[in-house]
Amino acid sequence: MALLFIWISSDGECLVIIQESVAGLSEAALVKFVARARRAAGLRGTVSVLVTSSRELQGLNRRFRGKNKPTDVLSFPAMPGLMRGFAGDVAISAEIAAHNARRLGHTAADEIRILVLHAVLHLAGYDHEQDKGQMECKEQRLRKALGLPVALIERTARQGREKTSRTTRASR
Repeated sequence: MALLFIWISSDGECLVIIQESVAGLSEAALVKFVARARRAAGLRGTVSVLVTSSRELQGLNRRFRGKNKPTDVLSFPAMPGLMRGFAGDVAISAEIAAHNARRLGHTAADEIRILVLHAVLHLAGYDHEQDKGQMECKEQRLRKALGLPVALIERTARQGREKTSRTTRASR
């Protein structure tokens, strides 16, 4: 059974629920980071963040995206006009974040912050699948400003280029 920690920021702009603990990450520190990321991205409204299991993310991914597999982060923008002052929800897999952090050589807490920044940008209206690099540029700039390791889109793009390069070399 997972522990459940809930922390609400004093200004009411962030709700953090940690169902799966992450080494080096406190609820208070995550609330502060979410506030910094929101301000940096120009996002108004309350953001809720759930840090949970891969199994939970798989269920959310299946239900809302039709993909029956776990993922590292999901963002759910608020429906316009439904709740005034609410920006949206973020769900993060603590297990995938910890795995990626080990693979990439940084802390699981940093990986959670990278995923939060990525999701906050989605809540702010950015979409890296359709915006011709706008989100990637913004994420890189904000990552540096917020003192984070390599950004999610940046490393995904780099891995894709490396894979293509290896495939091209192998086929020669």
